[in-house]
Amino acid sequence: MFLSDQGNAPERDKTSDKVRVTVKILDEYGPVKESAARESQAKQRLAAGEGDGSIDSQTGEGVDSSRTDSVAPSNDGVRGDNSSRALVAVNIGQQQMLVPKKAQTMPKPNWHPPWKLYRVISGHIGWVRCLAVEPGNEWFCSGAADRVIKIWDLASGTLKLTLTGHVSTVRGVAVSARQPYLFSCGEDKMVKCWDLEQNKTIRHYHGHLSACYALALHPTIDILTTCGRDGTVRIWDVRTKACVHTMTGHTNTVADVKCQAPEPQVISGSHDCTVRLWDLAMGRTRVTLTNHKKSVRAVAIHPVQYSFASGSPDNIKQWKFPDGNFMQNLSGHNSIINSLACNSDGVLVSAADNGSMYFWDWRTGYNFQRIQAAVQPGSIHSEAGIFTLQFDQSGSRLITGETDKTIKIYKEDETATEETHPINWRPDIYRKKKY
Repeated sequence: MFLSDQGNAPERDKTSDKVRVTVKILDEYGPVKESAARESQAKQRLAAGEGDGSIDSQTGEGVDSSRTDSVAPSNDGVRGDNSSRALVAVNIGQQQMLVPKKAQTMPKPNWHPPWKLYRVISGHIGWVRCLAVEPGNEWFCSGAADRVIKIWDLASGTLKLTLTGHVSTVRGVAVSARQPYLFSCGEDKMVKCWDLEQNKTIRHYHGHLSACYALALHPTIDILTTCGRDGTVRIWDVRTKACVHTMTGHTNTVADVKCQAPEPQVISGSHDCTVRLWDLAMGRTRVTLTNHKKSVRAVAIHPVQYSFASGSPDNIKQWKFPDGNFMQNLSGHNSIINSLACNSDGVLVSAADNGSMYFWDWRTGYNFQRIQAAVQPGSIHSEAGIFTLQFDQSGSRLITGETDKTIKIYKEDETATEETHPINWRPDIYRKKKY
């Protein structure tokens, strides 16, 4: 029906074309024309002796200091806006002029000293899968694929005790700050409570239908949180051994779980690519975070700030409590991230399957150091994986459990200064969108 008109373009209205071009010229070049006019007026006034002769640092124009208004900062404290139309008003003499705002830049990261390896502890005959430091900061315990839990002196690195009882890989350990108890879980579906005064198991928590992958103790209530391959997060009463809640919702293995005193009290990360914040009183999901594109194997809560991080092969993401508001991405660690740890100085560490460790500044997301773990002599290169990370209670020692069956302890380099190890900081300017 319209075949005859197919090649004929509609006639353009000359009046509307003229209006359109005029509007575009005003939009694009209006501030420039106005700026040139203001500049010439300012120079004339300066030549006539008006004002105090000061020059605007941004525009190069004369500014009457008695009339100049201050430029209001934006909400985030950085003078600037992402919009290409963002203009601020500045008074020049008797007239007001619009000046484009500066582009927003990345805030400068805090300086952190580099970390270095200072001790390697051998003793396990299987992959070291989990670590926990006791509240007194005198010793730490490790669980491994050799089915035993070992307790080590933190200062000297000597073995103090070996606990046997699990019949499969030990995947999680935690030391209570309220009782002399050590809790462990493993791929044998067992969750055990060890009395450290008698050095033996005193309680079992039965209920998981498959391997138990992680556990966490609540800091103020006598409850234990576990998660595993059956896709559930279970809450146990420490004393009565009763399963208080079985929190379902994840559709795949729950890889990590963390507890904290404020709401939300339980956070879990799963292979179904989601992070869930749980309502402990109701026993159900409060918020589900679906931003990750790949499985979430690690979650770390900031010890001071009300925020946490989740690690996945696509990105490390930071979130704000209590509603899980997204803060920022930490991009660059392109590997399977097995563990995250954060200390009160704002150092976030991510450890991966290929033995790489990335150190990040929590506030800005700046990656200030990368370490490739050295495998033990005699090990093959594929055994350079890191399964678990743990800071000690002071935050000055970093303990790692690795696939070469060793435990490595890192500390900050005391000889480093900001001059010897400067921040290689090139601020990323947020580019303006061009419409």
